[in-house]
Amino acid sequence: MIRLHQISLLRGGHCLLSDCDLVVHSGQKLGLAGANGSGKSSLFSLLQGQLHVSSGDFSMAPGWRLAHMAQEITVLDCPALEYVIDGDVLLRQTEKKLAVAEKNKDDHKIAQLHAELDALDGYRARFRAEQLLHGLGFQQSQIHKSVRSFSGGWRMRLNLARTLMTPSDLLLLDEPTNHLDMDAIIWLEAWLKSYKGTLLLVSHDREFLDAVVDHIAHIEGEKINLYPGNYTAFERIRAERLAQGQALHEKQRKEQERLGRFVSRFRAKASKARQVQSRIRALERIQMHAPAYVDQPFSFAFPSADVGTAPLISVRSLCLGYPADSHQKSRPLLRDVALSILPGDSIGLLGANGTGKSTLIKFLAGQLDKLSGEEVRSGQLRIGYFAQHHPELLDLQADPILHVQRLSPDAREQSIRDFLGSFGFRNDKVHDRVELFSGGERARLALALMAWQRPNLLLLDEPTNHLDNAMRHALIQALQEFGGALVMVSHDRHLLRCTVNDLYHVHEEQLVPWQEDLDDYIRWQASKKRGAFPEKGEECSQPVTQEQAALTLPGVRENRQAHRRKAADAREKLRPLRHSLKQLEGQMDKTRASLDELEKKLANEDIYEPASKGVLLNLLDQQRILSQQMNELEEKWLEVSEKLESGKSSQGGSSHCQA
Repeated sequence: MIRLHQISLLRGGHCLLSDCDLVVHSGQKLGLAGANGSGKSSLFSLLQGQLHVSSGDFSMAPGWRLAHMAQEITVLDCPALEYVIDGDVLLRQTEKKLAVAEKNKDDHKIAQLHAELDALDGYRARFRAEQLLHGLGFQQSQIHKSVRSFSGGWRMRLNLARTLMTPSDLLLLDEPTNHLDMDAIIWLEAWLKSYKGTLLLVSHDREFLDAVVDHIAHIEGEKINLYPGNYTAFERIRAERLAQGQALHEKQRKEQERLGRFVSRFRAKASKARQVQSRIRALERIQMHAPAYVDQPFSFAFPSADVGTAPLISVRSLCLGYPADSHQKSRPLLRDVALSILPGDSIGLLGANGTGKSTLIKFLAGQLDKLSGEEVRSGQLRIGYFAQHHPELLDLQADPILHVQRLSPDAREQSIRDFLGSFGFRNDKVHDRVELFSGGERARLALALMAWQRPNLLLLDEPTNHLDNAMRHALIQALQEFGGALVMVSHDRHLLRCTVNDLYHVHEEQLVPWQEDLDDYIRWQASKKRGAFPEKGEECSQPVTQEQAALTLPGVRENRQAHRRKAADAREKLRPLRHSLKQLEGQMDKTRASLDELEKKLANEDIYEPASKGVLLNLLDQQRILSQQMNELEEKWLEVSEKLESGKSSQGGSSHCQA
């Protein structure tokens, strides 16, 4: 058990937690939520003994073994497999003792240490480490390579595997999915659900939290509030509490105003002195409940350039990869790609890391030449490209305003300030150097620079890696309202559900439409992982159905791919309908806004004066015309929606999300 009683926590002279209580029971899986800088990482430091409470009592069950993922790797020449096994320190110590005993030919000690190894499951250590590496996306050919040979993201995966290898009663994970693709995230979910110890997890991936945790500890206003259930349940319960709190706040505010008016009116009258003093004391007793304003610092949009109706990009028989050089032959990653991107399309790319998703995005962005094939690009094409490394390419010595001014030298500074403010850069923040920014702030600035250029095709490669939940929510809203086309790679399943209509699978050098929904893809990947790397006793597995098992068979897989290719033509027919639907929705929004503006004018009492009769009649005539237009647009929208839904039903349907 972990117990915090009336603790206060300071860091750098700043109070993070004040008089907080929290009890975490053995075996609980707890998600930590809260704004960046609220104290989540500091709470982890407290549990690791790196930070001490300023006041209050903190205790943890004696003898608990703790595992926490390191952020750096110092042993670079160690083979990856051995590095992961090193996470089990007691096992390694026992192996060293056994080597000494064997050297000394101490049979009694050897027998004793073999018994200890068996108790530590040491004979399966290599197998268990291989399972972890395979589950996190490493190929068999990679597990004996040195740690030095891997890039930063893959080294973080090694650190995660080493952490999971460490026997623990308490597991602390801070953003473990940041460097994982969706396939690895699905595997990690299953592993954590089977974990028998106590888990504290920080993550901005809401679907990952939903699948793993059973409680949410929310840090806000220097307090910790514990909510039962997963992240979705937490959001619902908190919203209800906030609504109740807002109602109470409004009631208290009105009572304050009533008492205040009485005091102001009768303060000078001697006959009312007793009543005035009574009201003043009542005012002092009212303890105002905090207003339930949930700060949303981001409210931006992606204004798009003119898109027309023709394809923005169309390719046939496309082969992508990296050309030959003096050291190696050309390396095709994708072959025979056929793709047409129309205005209004929203496409999500699925597939494991290294299969070619980012390569395709880079080609579409014009930053990689094709090896062969045909491509046609619209003369109206304006691309907004967000690559995983783009936030790292910002000018560290420049501020946000200067970054925008370099794109538009004639833009007014106030216009730039207003625009940057919608991305959370306000007041003096617009003049801070980028080198002082966090990873999330740099990612926000990169998105802002992309939006400023009014693209009609957005190419997003893992845009949420450093974004918190508030920014992810704002990004979803902006993408839902975007009038152009979208192609995105993301491991954030909630983002994909809410913003894309079409899914494509990059697999075995092919780009094929994924006819099923995202849940089917997740189940398919889970069944593949279970089939290839079974857990001991299937602890991490759900029963595999006959249909799921069949998905992993080569013959069935090939038939399904053939089916998807045949269905591609049918899917193409739906794209004009989606485009029409989006256009109608835009026209309806504009008409509704005009009607709202008219209703505001008609609500003005002065408009009903005899002198304004002509203006009134004109406004009423405009209202009649706009109402008729709205009715016609709604009828067209219903007609197109029915055709689209009918087309989806004939193809098996798809699931979407509203943010």
